[in-house]
Amino acid sequence: MHKVLIIIPTLNEVENINTIIHQVFDVDNNYHILIVDDHSTDGTIAKVQALQQLYSQLFLEIRTKNKGLGKAYIHGFLWALKRDYNYIIEMDADFSHNPKDLPRLVSTCQQGYDVVIGSRYINNKINVINWDFKRLMLSYFASKYVKIITGMPFFDTTAGFICYHKNVLKTINLNEIRFTGYAFQIEMKFKAWLHQFNIKEIPIIFTDRTKGTSKLDSSIISEAIFGVINMKIKGLTKK
Repeated sequence: MHKVLIIIPTLNEVENINTIIHQVFDVDNNYHILIVDDHSTDGTIAKVQALQQLYSQLFLEIRTKNKGLGKAYIHGFLWALKRDYNYIIEMDADFSHNPKDLPRLVSTCQQGYDVVIGSRYINNKINVINWDFKRLMLSYFASKYVKIITGMPFFDTTAGFICYHKNVLKTINLNEIRFTGYAFQIEMKFKAWLHQFNIKEIPIIFTDRTKGTSKLDSSIISEAIFGVINMKIKGLTKK
């Protein structure tokens, strides 16, 4: 079994999926990719199925219920654990995460870290391209807010480009993860931090999508902001 699995959740990403898969395998064809698709209707599924004829290391799971980013990743995590992957990576399909950064995430994890975060805001430097000022400030100060409320020592608490060692995903009760949007990323980091896993941030350059439609909306933003308070109120601070 190959050690590294990259989970890419998709919902109508036909404009990006072909290229992102090719570029990941161009970086390292020993990687495995799992596409977790929330029943796309734009041809994304057919594109992936066609590429499966070229790449034996490409896998596809199609979900028809319990949709959402967090649920897609949980589905992928459980799939990965059943197949005993050592390193499991979260990655977007829209090129906001550069495939060329994948080896740095993996190699840092292999140096003894349990979670490696590809950070947009490390050491308070902003490495984001093509976001408008309003969205950038919202994301930046949301991460600041989460850091203050939770006490986590990380700069980019809402980051979605992450490498997990399998032991983290085995330890966290994935069935108790409640949030589905940006708050999912916060909750996963918080759980890992509470379990005292060794967590490292490394700098990346985040580039906003140029093709396809963003799935970000006000409800996802609200979940990220108010979900942190709910974690306290509802007892999600428990491991």
